[in-house]
Amino acid sequence: MKSNKTANILKAVKEGTMTVEQALTQLKCAPYEDIGFAKIDHHRKTLQGENEVIYGKGKTDQQIKAIAERMIASGAVNILLTRISKDTYIYLSQSMPIEYNEQAGFALINPFAQTLVGNIVVVSAGTSDMAVCEEAALTAEALGNKVTRIYDVGVAGLHRLLSRLEDIVQARVVIVVAGMEGALASVVGGLVDCPVIAVPTSVGYGANFGGLSALLSMLNSCASGVTVVNIDNGFGAGYTASMINKMGEK
Repeated sequence: MKSNKTANILKAVKEGTMTVEQALTQLKCAPYEDIGFAKIDHHRKTLQGENEVIYGKGKTDQQIKAIAERMIASGAVNILLTRISKDTYIYLSQSMPIEYNEQAGFALINPFAQTLVGNIVVVSAGTSDMAVCEEAALTAEALGNKVTRIYDVGVAGLHRLLSRLEDIVQARVVIVVAGMEGALASVVGGLVDCPVIAVPTSVGYGANFGGLSALLSMLNSCASGVTVVNIDNGFGAGYTASMINKMGEK
């Protein structure tokens, strides 16, 4: 895997192929690259450990392509692209290596094989929550984490969850995805000794208010160790779970 830009510059100075003055000039450009409609943060991996993620919704295909091309040119691999359509994927696939999951609207640009570490378990209440689950799971996998999927084990049939308890308790982090009243997060939170990241979904009938009822239930959970991300934010849950999981590897 290619190292980040800052590391390459420091290595060049050490080897004598670049002067200190030349290095300072290049480092001044390190924070971002201005391409007019976007300022690409090539420095993100140095600061946070992962590349900048491209949020696809609201961007044109051409804008996404231009951003991705500049990131690839800077040496970035495993670039996460969220919330895109199949048509956008087809357009991008004509000019760059890309993997795509239609259910989650999730793509991985310039994929690079890596060793997966730890164990993040993604648990869903129902099949209708799977799009958000997959966004969380694919995000975590793309960031180098081992992921175990346990779907459709909501509180309406609690025995389904309990039958997978052995797998769940082995997790470093559990992501719980649920709509309706969002009760599953509290149940799981009372069974495990690791952090639980709750993801409310917009799945539910009228009084669910597009996920608001699940969000409020999860925020009011009496189970210790449960934290909550925004409605349908599988990406945010997967990213945060990755950061927690990798702390165990340091």
